[in-house]
Amino acid sequence: MSLSLFDLTGKRALVTGSSQGIGLALAKGLAAAGASIVLNGRDPAKLSEAAAQCGKPVDVLPFDVTDHAAARAAIDQFEAETGPIDILVNNAGMQHRGPLEEFPADAFERLLRTNISSVFNVGQAAARHMIARRRGKIINIASVQTALARPSIAPYTATKGAVGNLTKGMATDWAKYGLQCNAIAPGYFDTPLNAALVNDPAFTEWLEKRTPAGRWGKVEELVGACIFLSSEASTFVNGHILYVDGGITVSL
Repeated sequence: MSLSLFDLTGKRALVTGSSQGIGLALAKGLAAAGASIVLNGRDPAKLSEAAAQCGKPVDVLPFDVTDHAAARAAIDQFEAETGPIDILVNNAGMQHRGPLEEFPADAFERLLRTNISSVFNVGQAAARHMIARRRGKIINIASVQTALARPSIAPYTATKGAVGNLTKGMATDWAKYGLQCNAIAPGYFDTPLNAALVNDPAFTEWLEKRTPAGRWGKVEELVGACIFLSSEASTFVNGHILYVDGGITVSL
């Protein structure tokens, strides 16, 4: 009985930014738990490559998450032609590093669109259908930078702080309709987004000393949290930010 709470058979999950990295790992994990998967990205070729890695047939839904009208049109059409999206994982994101006093304005705006506007755009589009059904799961991918800052990524930190607060706002507005809206906040994981840091021996040495677990995270270690927040095991969990970070946010 207890294990059945985590069974996602019969559920469909849309994972944005899922052609690589954390998004693809979460899509594979949700598929292994029984969910039908919808991969999203802007590059149809990369999505096709990702789909081939999922081990079972998946749907692909290419659209630009930073375009509000495109996100709504794509989700409305998918719901009408294929079926309901029960789980949304808002994973699409980007990074741009540089001193705050010299940070390019266009890069700042691009971070806002990709990391926070996308969560609003896709979240609202999916929630309209979930509200009508009075059930649904929304999981936003936040970051250790939702709580902490470090040099050269102040705008990224601002966007991930906003993801955390938008998650709380989603829960506050939509829990009454039967939705659970939560966030996963990864620590430092070995992903394409972090390639420059992974390849920097000095940073890796610092990270290993700074993190109680003493290492980089593996993307597969985010899957359990995602399954939990996607499943019946979390029906009274709302507005929560679940840090999966090897303990870095709780130690000095």
